[in-house]
Amino acid sequence: MSDRIEIRESESGVVRVFDVDLTRAEAEAFNRRNGSWPLKDALGAESLDPHYVDMMQIEDLEGYGLSQYLEQGMGVSSHDLEDAHVQIEGLKGTVLVVGSGAFGGEAQVLTPRAPLRLVATFNEDKAPVQFDPLPSAGAQVAPATEDDDTPEPKKKSDAAMSGRVAMIALLVLFVLTAIVVWVAA
Repeated sequence: MSDRIEIRESESGVVRVFDVDLTRAEAEAFNRRNGSWPLKDALGAESLDPHYVDMMQIEDLEGYGLSQYLEQGMGVSSHDLEDAHVQIEGLKGTVLVVGSGAFGGEAQVLTPRAPLRLVATFNEDKAPVQFDPLPSAGAQVAPATEDDDTPEPKKKSDAAMSGRVAMIALLVLFVLTAIVVWVAA
């Protein structure tokens, strides 16, 4: 059986759990990258970033559990995990957890084959975006009222005015000098 898993270019926050039908020693060789990467080939992935791929033994999660790992380590919501609790906790031996970052934003189609079997797909639990009021009173915009005395625009300083006058005088002198040189030539 060959499932096709469509990975969109914009995919983010998706976590996939695969059952891996290999012993511990076989799994270590399967996940070894030495010119080729058998795990990548079995997923049917065009590109795969190993930083977002976790292959582990269920017994190594003793006292913690795969559900806890997915919730606390991968950000999967506890509600989603409740729905798949039987599937997740029924896994034995080797499991593979692949996050969306593994595909580097590249659209591709995965065609996982033995020894991999997709068990569940989850979305990371993301907090909704909230726009809290700004903490500083100076950042607040006060509503305008009729009694509101709007401050007058700041007056230009005497130094700024003197600088502008001097600049205009220099430009006039430059133009006059240019005319004299042109007439003399």
